[in-house]
Amino acid sequence: MSFPVALRSARPAPVMATLAAGGIGVGILAKLLFGNASAESDAPIKVFKGGPAFVSLPLESAELVNHNTKRLRFKLPQENAISGLPLTSALLTLSWPKGQWVPVPRPYTPVSASDEPGYLELLVKRYPNGRASSHLHSLNPGDKLLFAAALKGYSWKPNSYSHITLIAGGAGITPIYQLAQGILKNPNDKTSMTLVFGVNSDEDVLLKQEFEQFSKEYPGRFKAIYTVSHPKDGSPFRKGYVTKELLKEVVPSPSQQETKVFVCGPPAMEDSLVGKWKSPGVLSQLGFRKDQIHKF
Repeated sequence: MSFPVALRSARPAPVMATLAAGGIGVGILAKLLFGNASAESDAPIKVFKGGPAFVSLPLESAELVNHNTKRLRFKLPQENAISGLPLTSALLTLSWPKGQWVPVPRPYTPVSASDEPGYLELLVKRYPNGRASSHLHSLNPGDKLLFAAALKGYSWKPNSYSHITLIAGGAGITPIYQLAQGILKNPNDKTSMTLVFGVNSDEDVLLKQEFEQFSKEYPGRFKAIYTVSHPKDGSPFRKGYVTKELLKEVVPSPSQQETKVFVCGPPAMEDSLVGKWKSPGVLSQLGFRKDQIHKF
């Protein structure tokens, strides 16, 4: 309903009294006048809407997950704010390490859900000579990090495939985890998945508790296989690398049209699986077509 210009520019109290006298209920009138504003104020604020952002967020907490990885929680501008990132999106950060005049750009994939209110979390592995990762590991609560832009990744459409295979190596687990989490949290998405996670040591099996929870909550839809190249004595994990033999054992046949493989890991691992130049990768040897493979 639209009101004459005179009514829209008048003070609320006289307007409501006049219209109420004409038979319009005060409750209905209030809803007409203020309902949309109230709905908008209750809606969560999306901090990242795609593209440039330049949002500076303070570090709320830092947790040492293993010998070289930290979980960093950054506080969003409002308590009800959410990141709002689409699945498989990353955030481009700009860091100024001590003595560095030029910022160091690095993309990181959040591991917190895009609709989680109040904060976002990054899982950051520190590399020996990594300027950005070392700087992020040095941050204390209250220190700020500049998030320059949201980087959109693979465009996931629910139920495009009956089953997908997620292959990760090391820190490449973060976009894989984000995709799995988003699929399983969506009640309308029935996609099932198998995770194959290869790491160097037992301590490098990141997000294991989260994956175990997925297996408990979605027993028919989520399965995780871990393989460790240098396991400790008595390790509960498989020993070895992500090989053709392992994938042939645990991955569904590529002859299924409704299947796809997502890969993210160190360059050597990705080259081995996906192929490089004219060299066919392991996945191709197993019968997967190019359109059935996506590398993050």
